[in-house]
Amino acid sequence: MNSPASPSDSPLGKSSVYASTYEPSLLFPIARADKRAELGISGSLPFFGMDVWNAYEVSWLNMRGKPQVALATIQVPADSPNIIESKSMKLYFNSFNQSKVAGPEALVELLRTDLSNAVGSSVQVKLTLPEDFGKLQMGEFDGLLLDRLDIEVTDYTPDPALLTVNRDEAPVEETLVSHLLKSNCLVTGQPDWGSVQIRYVGNPINQEGLLKYLIGFRTHQEFHEQCVERIFMDVLRQCQPTKLLVSARYTRRGGIDINPWRSNFSISKLPANVRHARQ
Repeated sequence: MNSPASPSDSPLGKSSVYASTYEPSLLFPIARADKRAELGISGSLPFFGMDVWNAYEVSWLNMRGKPQVALATIQVPADSPNIIESKSMKLYFNSFNQSKVAGPEALVELLRTDLSNAVGSSVQVKLTLPEDFGKLQMGEFDGLLLDRLDIEVTDYTPDPALLTVNRDEAPVEETLVSHLLKSNCLVTGQPDWGSVQIRYVGNPINQEGLLKYLIGFRTHQEFHEQCVERIFMDVLRQCQPTKLLVSARYTRRGGIDINPWRSNFSISKLPANVRHARQ
């Protein structure tokens, strides 16, 4: 397994030489533990979940040197010790561009092995080949749109104190959605745009406060996975729902989008990996 290192040591924000042939050492793992400690998470995780990566720029050569293309979906379990820094993932995928691979099955096996080694846990990999591109669907999060609220915003840092509930009202089962999530790369400060969906059972969450809280990520610097875990933990602690699921879908950068979700209850089906309009 690759040893995790500091984000500042990653390829982010630095000039990169694109490898012309397959090079698994390009993958740069980052330990989840430090950010989780910052959130007060220790011992058993208060959630389970997945980081779903979609890679749109996947190409390799067949054994006769003819280029092949595909889309790749990677599922990284939330209990893996590490995440992978996204630019290193892009560099890794591009190292296949001039590499001969025996076929899609062989490529999936290479990807599964290398990515599992990097994150320290078993990952799932699926390729979508060109003959199936037309079967892919698009969609959006379902739920009540928070963005409809006419609010005044003066603070652009995430403030958990904004998260309140009405304890005089009966518990509800509710799904709330916002497309106004924007955070920034932990290393470079480049913007990461996303949509977020919050499903919960509990006392009604104050929607204006929740929207202001989510908008507060606008100047916040963390990786996608870390932002989703921060939202989950803040809502869980401040609002104390009995059930909570937080999903986010971020727009792609470098031909890759990252879509983390975290839940503390058994769900009948996993959140759908359906591409949104902005992705």
